[in-house]
Amino acid sequence: MRTAAAVSLLVLSLAPSVQAQTPAELGRATYTCTAPDGRRLTADRPIAECTGREQRVLNSDGSLRTILPAYLSPEERSAKEIADRKAAAERATLQDAIRRDRNLVLRFPNEAAHSRARAEALDVAIRAMRISELRIADLGKERKPLADEAQFYVGKPLPGKLKRQMDANDAAIEAQQQLIENQKSEIVRITALYDRELARLKKLWAGAPLGSLPADKP
Repeated sequence: MRTAAAVSLLVLSLAPSVQAQTPAELGRATYTCTAPDGRRLTADRPIAECTGREQRVLNSDGSLRTILPAYLSPEERSAKEIADRKAAAERATLQDAIRRDRNLVLRFPNEAAHSRARAEALDVAIRAMRISELRIADLGKERKPLADEAQFYVGKPLPGKLKRQMDANDAAIEAQQQLIENQKSEIVRITALYDRELARLKKLWAGAPLGSLPADKP
């Protein structure tokens, strides 16, 4: 039953082209396909043994009139759609990889260019860290007179104003220390990033095809 239904579907799929042909032309159509066992089959109508395979429809002079696609069951069609989506995703991933590699090579045509960019990126983090260190030094100077004044209140509660000033100074120093730690982490991140880029660039400069290298892991 499935074979008969499949043949019917194949015939119906030809309806638009069949209606545009004369009876004489219709009589000269030849269907060809390769059976699952490898035999080359030819007939004057859709071939039942090839419902699951592509069939070529030829004119009397041997030229190609049309191609009948393979009949797919709902399960087969679903599997094909999944496979097509997977293939499309893989193509998109490859195109993204090629584009990233191309941009990387255009940005860094040689190691000198990459080294300059690394130094500039690191300089930003290092300067930010130095600013925090200078601020901590200034806060230390601001704290000295506060600490000296606090010596008069050993064993006694500090005056409210003095305590607030010392607490604010402590908080400001702690904030700057946290900024320094953040910049240290940023330096580590930048160094690792440029190390990965350089390793990839060396392979691309040596002739590795764009998009052929594994994706870098952060």
